[in-house]
Parts: sequence; C-alpha cells; structure tokens
Amino acid sequence: MAKTLILKDVLAALLESSDEDERVSEPDGFSSDEDEDYDHRRDPVEDGEDSQLPGPTVTQAASPVPVTRSPPDPTPQSSSTTRPAKRFRTPQHQPASPPTQQPSSPARPAKRSRTPQHQPAPPPTQQPSSPARPAKRSRTPQHQPAPKPTQQPAPLSWKTEKDPDIAPSVSRFQPARTPRPQLSSTSTYTPIDLFKLFFPVQTIQTLCQNTNKQAAKQMAQGKKYKWLDGNIGEFYKYIGLLLYMAMVKLDSIADYWRQNHFFSLPIPVQIMPRDTYRALSWNLHLSDPEEDVQNDQKKGTADHDKLFRLKPLMNTIKNACMSFYHPHRDVAVDERMVASKSKTGMTQYMKAKPIKWGFKLFVLADSRNGYTVDFSVYTGKSDVPSGHGLSYDVVMSLVQPGYLGTGYHIYMDNFYSSPKLFRALHEQKFAACGTYRENRKDCPRTTNNALTKKSERGSIRWIRDGPLIYVKWMDTREVSVCSTLHTAYSGNAVQRRVKQQDGSWTKTSIPCPTPVMEYNAHMGGVDHSDQLIQYYSAQHKTMRWYRHLFYHFLDIATTNSYILHKELCLAQQTTPMTHRAFMEELTVELCGKPLHTAPVPVPAGHIPVPIAVHAADSSTKATTGRSRCAHCQSQGQRKDTPWKCRECDVALCVQLYRNCFAAWHDS
Repeated sequence: MAKTLILKDVLAALLESSDEDERVSEPDGFSSDEDEDYDHRRDPVEDGEDSQLPGPTVTQAASPVPVTRSPPDPTPQSSSTTRPAKRFRTPQHQPASPPTQQPSSPARPAKRSRTPQHQPAPPPTQQPSSPARPAKRSRTPQHQPAPKPTQQPAPLSWKTEKDPDIAPSVSRFQPARTPRPQLSSTSTYTPIDLFKLFFPVQTIQTLCQNTNKQAAKQMAQGKKYKWLDGNIGEFYKYIGLLLYMAMVKLDSIADYWRQNHFFSLPIPVQIMPRDTYRALSWNLHLSDPEEDVQNDQKKGTADHDKLFRLKPLMNTIKNACMSFYHPHRDVAVDERMVASKSKTGMTQYMKAKPIKWGFKLFVLADSRNGYTVDFSVYTGKSDVPSGHGLSYDVVMSLVQPGYLGTGYHIYMDNFYSSPKLFRALHEQKFAACGTYRENRKDCPRTTNNALTKKSERGSIRWIRDGPLIYVKWMDTREVSVCSTLHTAYSGNAVQRRVKQQDGSWTKTSIPCPTPVMEYNAHMGGVDHSDQLIQYYSAQHKTMRWYRHLFYHFLDIATTNSYILHKELCLAQQTTPMTHRAFMEELTVELCGKPLHTAPVPVPAGHIPVPIAVHAADSSTKATTGRSRCAHCQSQGQRKDTPWKCRECDVALCVQLYRNCFAAWHDS
C-alpha cells in the first residue's frame, strides 16, 4: 500500500512539471512546425498505442502562469486556440489517471497520432470558400480494365516467280495531242525550215542586238579590234560556220583560215573573214548587258536569277521543243552533262559520268527516237527547300499533265525513283518504272525469303504494295526495280553466256522479270539523244560559261530538227536523209552556198603535138614518125597520124573532118 502511494506522488509530480513546461511561451525563432518535425525524430515507441493510454488520476492545484502566444497562422491548422497535449511514455500495464483541469488556460487538444489505423477518422471540415477537390485517381493498374490485344500484321515476305501476281490498274493513254510532229504532213520542209523553228528570226534579231551592245561595252573599256554591227544574215552564217567546224574537225580555229598550205580549206574564207568570226565569238551575248548589271546587284538575295544570261534563248528553245512535237507513250527522265570547268556555283562534279565536270541538265526525252521534249538547268541547292527532295521536284516539274495528257509511262533511274514519287504520279494518272535504292524511305527491307549472294542466276523475288511492285532479280549481281504498271513475271527470258567447267562459253536462257525487260527497252531515250548530239556537236572552248550552254542549245536544235525530218518522212512514206547528209544540207543553207559546186577548170595539159619534133628535111616532116591512131583502132579502122596528146602520149588524128583527139578525151 505504501508503494502505491509513493508511485502516485511521483506521477503527480511528473504531471505538474509537464504542465508547467507547456505553459511557457515559445521563444523567438521557434515554431510549432519545428516541434512537429522534432516529434518525427523522436523514438518510435512514443508513436505507438502506449502513448494514448490514460495516466494515473492525480488532482493537483496549480498557480496561474501568464502565457504569451504568437500571432495566429492563417492556415486552418494554426487557427485553433488549443494545442494538443504533449505525449509522454506510460507503462503499458499501468492504469491511466484522469487529466487535471487547468483553470488559468484553455484546454489544449491532444496531439494527432501517427498511426491512423488505430484512431477514429476526424469529421471532414467543410471549406465554404474553395470548391471541393476531386478524388485522386488510383495508380494501381490492377483496378483498370486490361487493354484489348491488337492484332499484329503478318510480316512481309518476298515472293517468287511461281507465285501469281495481279496486274495493277493502269490509266488509259490519253495524250493532249496526237503523238507526232505538230506540222503539216503534206508540206515539204527543208533542213533550214526545221532549224528556224528553234532559232526563229525574232530570236536571232534579239541576239544580234545584245551582241552589238556587248561589243560596244567592250570597246568602251579599251578592247581594240575591228567591229561592225552584225545583222541577222551574218549571224546565221556564223551559226553555219559553227556547224561546218562540227563536221570538219581541226585542232585550232586559225587552221580553218590558213592560206597557201597543202591542207588549206577554201570554204571558211569565202563565208566570213577570220577576224569577223573571232569578234563575234568574243562578244556573243544572249541577254541585255545593261539588265545583267541590275541582276548581278541582287546576288545573295532571293531575287537573283542565276540563269538570267540564258533566258532569251533558253525559253525560246524550250517552248519550241514542246510546241512542234508531242511525245509518244513511253518517255524517260535522266540527267545530261555539258562539259565545262567554269568557276560558277552551278558547275557539278559527277565521277560516275563520262563527262565528270560541267553543267547538269535534267531532260525529258521520247524513248522512241530520243527527241528532247523538255529540260531544266540545275543551278545548285535551293535556298527554299520544298520538303519533297530534288529528285521528286525535278520529275514533277518535267511531267506536266496539262501539256502531256494522261496515261504516259515514265522511266527513270534510281536517282529519281521513290515510293512517294510513284504514288504521286499514280494519282495524276501516270505510270512509272525505274530502278530504286533500298535505303529509300518506305521501301521493303525484310529479309524473309530474300535473295542472297548464293542465289541462282535468274532468281526472282517480289513484293506488291498496292499499285507498287518491288522486284529483285539476280543477274551477275542483284537488280532492284519498282513499277506501277507491270506484273512481277510474265514468262520472259533473256540470253546469257555461261562459262562451262571445261572453259567453254555457251548461251542459256534465264527468266527475267517484266519490269526489268520494259526498263531496258524504254530507259534509253535520253542516252539516245546524247548519242545523236555527240555525233556533230558544236561545242568548243570558250571563256564564258553561258556560251557553253549556247552551243548546247544549238546542238539540241539541230538534233531535234533531224528527228522531226525523220518523223515527217515516216508519215509521208519517203526515205529520210542520213544524219550527216541532213547536217551538210543545213550547213550550206545557213552559209548561203550550194552543196554541189561546178568543177574548177584545170590548166590545159592535153594538147596535140607532133610525134616527130626534129625532122631532118622539112619536106618529110609530115610523114616522118607517123603512128597508128588509137581512137581509129578502137573503132576497127587503121589510120596513121603524125599527132599525139602531150599529156597522154597517145597518137590521135587531128584533121578537119576527123578529130579523134577531141573524141578520145570526151570519152
């Protein structure tokens, strides 16, 4: 019993000391939040259920103590006037005593326990000034419905020539005009008539005016040479001399006017003096020199035109190529190089081409005869990219539905081919075929059943993607072709030489895909045009970059003129001239000279002289040295004559009624 009283006294003293500590005001720099943090760092035993057990009941009177409090915090937690009582450790099996009443201070609520699972939840406080906040979404995926499984597409796989293929739908061929020369098929056109379709008189007059202005500008700057303003007839003769030099090749321009030499040429000096030809070549200018200065001031801006010096002639040539001929169904797009090493931003280097340095032209040509339908000069990387790529823009600019019509078959190499381009052409009712690069976007890259290096020669693999079909064929190496107008394989075969084990070579047939066969048959339109141009090209060295392209425009005009001549003769069912004969006829017509000239008289060496020059007696001079006449003997007669031909050394009669001398030489 004594032990119980002693324990009660100790507990009462402890309660009194704790209440006095809580009634002391908080010092500056200390807040209840720090107390809260401090409680977090306390021993975890204080946060257990034991801290909520009531202590022993002890009644103790305490003297009032003044309390100093800090200003209330605006938050709901700090707005209460009571503070929770401080928790202390109480033995687990000891009965709790009722709390003592403090008359001098308001009651302070107990501190919140940190074990919410053992305490009743407080009633929710309603905030009238703020809207209710939605409940937080649960992050546990087990309460969300599982997504439906998506069906994975079947992996692509290359098919073989044994698998059937469905032919794609190809638009019907509907050209805007009849595919032929847009000239009268009943009229007769000479070579110069066809050439003047591309170099009309109005264009020549513009070139003469600009050339005269350029010569005056050069002479004002101190250049010293003879100059007389040229006219239209003189400029046509200048073009004729250029074509003459294309057919008669010499090492130097001066050699064409060389005189008193075994290899002298009589024609150039009859057409134009050498100094006049040189002065025209030095001052040849296609655009207005005054407008050139204004255009050069715009360099570095979007308004600068790099091809300004070519526009007066280039636009005329392009319009003529499109106006006087309409291509057939199969056309080809390819690039062409004009040899030049001029220091301009437009000069390109292509190591895979026969002409590695020069200007690059993108050409649309008829695959049937090599006619140049349209072209564009590449000026370098564009400052304003279109977003589709250079090859896409080139093809779409050359293939114009308003001019061509629909249903055309366009062939191109792997520089231009892409699925994006082929689909765009298909939407415009054009079919396309060409080799492609495997790294192009949207091209199939699957290796399922693909060709390998060990595949047999003639093996075929293909994949169809809507209107597009991708075909791979193993020849001496792998060939990749894409098309929107062919099936994969139609039973075609090609001949190839195969080496046998004994070292001999034999021919064998191997299967060939349809797109490859058609590509080889129709892709050579631009190459055919290049071949015709190179036969009699007017290109030669010059100091100005735009003159290289002037000579090339001249080559385009002469080649297209010859193709028009052949097509007209085919329509009229007549025999066309050969290419060389056409160029010869055109050259003489431009120079104003006849093709066939009269023979130049040779100094007379065939004169009659006596056979016996020295006779001993003048009375026997007429009878001495008589010989049988060769002409009379050929006629079956025997006649003697004292005369003979000095050059031929043949005895011939020279008489009043029988002139065997003249008859012999005429025959």
